[in-house]
Amino acid sequence: MRTHPPSFSDVERAAQRLEGHAVRTPLLSSPQLNALTGRQVVLKPECLQHTGSFKFRGAYNRLCQLNARERAAGVVAWSSGNHAQGVALAAQLLDIPARIVMPIDAPQIKTRNTQALGAEVVAYDRYREDREVIARTLVARDGGTIVPSYDDVDIVAGQGTVGLELLQDVEPPDALLVCCSGGGLVAGCALAVEGLQASTAVFSVEPSEFNDHQRSLRNGVRESVAPGSTSICDALLAPTPGELTFAINQRLLAGGLAVSDEDVLLAMNFAFEHLKLVLEPGGAVALAALLSGKVPEHYRSVGIILSGGNVDPAVFAAAIDADSSPLSNS
Repeated sequence: MRTHPPSFSDVERAAQRLEGHAVRTPLLSSPQLNALTGRQVVLKPECLQHTGSFKFRGAYNRLCQLNARERAAGVVAWSSGNHAQGVALAAQLLDIPARIVMPIDAPQIKTRNTQALGAEVVAYDRYREDREVIARTLVARDGGTIVPSYDDVDIVAGQGTVGLELLQDVEPPDALLVCCSGGGLVAGCALAVEGLQASTAVFSVEPSEFNDHQRSLRNGVRESVAPGSTSICDALLAPTPGELTFAINQRLLAGGLAVSDEDVLLAMNFAFEHLKLVLEPGGAVALAALLSGKVPEHYRSVGIILSGGNVDPAVFAAAIDADSSPLSNS
């Protein structure tokens, strides 16, 4: 695993590797959203990506560079679900055995899809066990290559192709809102903004109880979430920013935003009703930040990454049944 800081050239090379393999997701606009917010908004729906999230990009960029010996030994990853599916599909396409350490309480749709793609799922208790320790123990015992979910040069570069495509397909917006857990996607997007010399201000967006990036950016050191913190955003529960990713984000991000679970449910509702998109909670946080008034007014054009759509039916039903607000009725 390479540990040097990723650069814009890494993102460009990742785009070349992903061409013909990843979906170049379209950009969408919504008259209702523009009228409601008084801004020009562009949406990048990575919920339409392979496996339903942006994670396939980083996983494929990492796995396609393994040599024959490494491919034969297989890969091991840990994930609450989206990275798991991205790694599983990339491994299937490249004929690489894959084992994924996943929490017992991960959304069943994510666990089932990971298994259906041919990966072996190793279940663990996220409140009592350490997934990274489990994964590294598997590799020490059986061999294989660890594929981190965010703190990896090739993972960050692959995720950065989301931002690269957005900036290539539209006039750079004043602000770009990106969901954030360990920070790989927002770091990659920030590298794309820097590399293209765009004036776009990039913001991380997190659940309010998992706002470790927001606090870390404010305080200048990597902060951790409080023990026992919870959120419906199962994809965004990393307890602290990644070491590699935070070094990028501290330098390049304009700031961090945080939204409540209620904000997220209303954003999922809005996406379904007005955009005709199914979003998972973690995939809706950037939209939630805009709808809930968290974005400073002077940013008149806004790009939003809709990062994933792998939601359990019960959670989606709760979003659809969320109390109506002026947001969803406009």
